[in-house]
Amino acid sequence: MSVRLNINIDHVATVRQARRAPEPSVIGAAMACEQAGADGITVHLRGDRRHIQDNDIRLLRDSVTTYLNLEMAATEEMLDIARQARPDAVTLVAERPNEITTEGGLDVKSNKDAVSKAVDALRETGMLASLFIDPDPAQIEVAHQVGAQQVELCTAAYAEAMLGARGLHGEGAVRANQELRRLREAAELAAQYGLLVAAGHGLTYRNVGGVAAIEQIVEFNIGHNIVARAIFVGLENAVKEMRAAIASKKLA
Repeated sequence: MSVRLNINIDHVATVRQARRAPEPSVIGAAMACEQAGADGITVHLRGDRRHIQDNDIRLLRDSVTTYLNLEMAATEEMLDIARQARPDAVTLVAERPNEITTEGGLDVKSNKDAVSKAVDALRETGMLASLFIDPDPAQIEVAHQVGAQQVELCTAAYAEAMLGARGLHGEGAVRANQELRRLREAAELAAQYGLLVAAGHGLTYRNVGGVAAIEQIVEFNIGHNIVARAIFVGLENAVKEMRAAIASKKLA
């Protein structure tokens, strides 16, 4: 199975919202990503609407021809939006109002009933139900129990550890290897449960290769690093460079 690369374009909207201006266009960004070879588009509609707006979801659903993945909290408000927009997939995430970015995976175990109801609602309308979770065996087991079809493993701890890894040795490298092992074991367990396995959060051109080498991972959702790189080389080149980094399955 080929690995899907979904580009998260939230931070194109972040730039737009800084001035409440019509540009840069989120739709234009999605089209450019698709033309560059992206397999899909990911956006996170937050409760505070800090970047992506409700109308963006409607316009993206009318425009995206590949695959649209909507990240959102498991609330009735968001479920109603998903039912109306009908993205291809919905990824339920943990969300706190004052966080700068998502701080970790959804605690499915502690919120089993609410997540189960949300998953049922998504599957009833034909949307793929994915859960963004930490690479924790207990969370994977409950994700299976509530009927999720996919888990997206949070790679934040691995990405943070890689920032402190200098070369192949030292404390930072040891921690990075430990986190990579956690991701590998979690991906293997999820696949044993019959779950599709995705990965994302904090992944960059330098560190994505290590995760791409995990054969059970079939999808990546990557945004900030690609949008940041696009400032210097353009969105088309930034997408192609990330594709090449994933295909290499090596650390840069």
